[in-house]
Amino acid sequence: MHCKLLIILPCYNEEASLPHLLSELKGMQFPVQYHVEVVVVNDRSKDNTSKIAGDYDATILDLPINLGIGGAVQSGLLYAMKNNFDLAVQMDGDGQHPPAELFKLLSCYESSGANVVIGSRFITKEGFQSSFTRRLGISYFYFLNKVFTRRNIYDSTSGFRLFDKKAIQLASLYYPDEYPEPESLVFFSRAGFMVKETPVMMARRNGGESSIGNFASLYYCIKVTIAMFFSAIRKI
Repeated sequence: MHCKLLIILPCYNEEASLPHLLSELKGMQFPVQYHVEVVVVNDRSKDNTSKIAGDYDATILDLPINLGIGGAVQSGLLYAMKNNFDLAVQMDGDGQHPPAELFKLLSCYESSGANVVIGSRFITKEGFQSSFTRRLGISYFYFLNKVFTRRNIYDSTSGFRLFDKKAIQLASLYYPDEYPEPESLVFFSRAGFMVKETPVMMARRNGGESSIGNFASLYYCIKVTIAMFFSAIRKI
């Protein structure tokens, strides 16, 4: 059966990592039923992100203002909905999500029919595992997700995700604007969606800087905790 698949790369100052990432994606051989398009959502970068994306024949969405990771992902999902894509896969533009691992998300979707598939570092614990401080924060969000959704989601901060058509439609209407991954799982669960994790290998970023520094980590935990609480009680 024919399937339109959109690969969404939210990017802010990713000129260092994009050439390698886009080259790998361009060289991938997908099963014949998949019609694949790559969209780079340039979140008002200050470097040559947009120009480099153009050199690799990717569709480019140049945002007029910086929206943050949530707004960039939602822009990609809006593009997916308006162009009638069946599936969308979100991948980091910094190279932490090896393109070959994408097939594991597709395989999990095909076998489970899940609405959202998350690529997880912590099931088989292979590949890059992030810093000790980050792992502590991720354990905290595992606990919070357990409280709010009653589900075991071990890598709730993973931005390596597959959305089916229902998830694309919901998330294109509303998606958290800042540090969206843990919060979005609450409203996906409240919508009754099936969320599955599948083990993937991740890598260190190829370039650029993370938006979550040491001081931002505490702010991140507090903000996301409050946001997850309100997502648990807000009307969908």
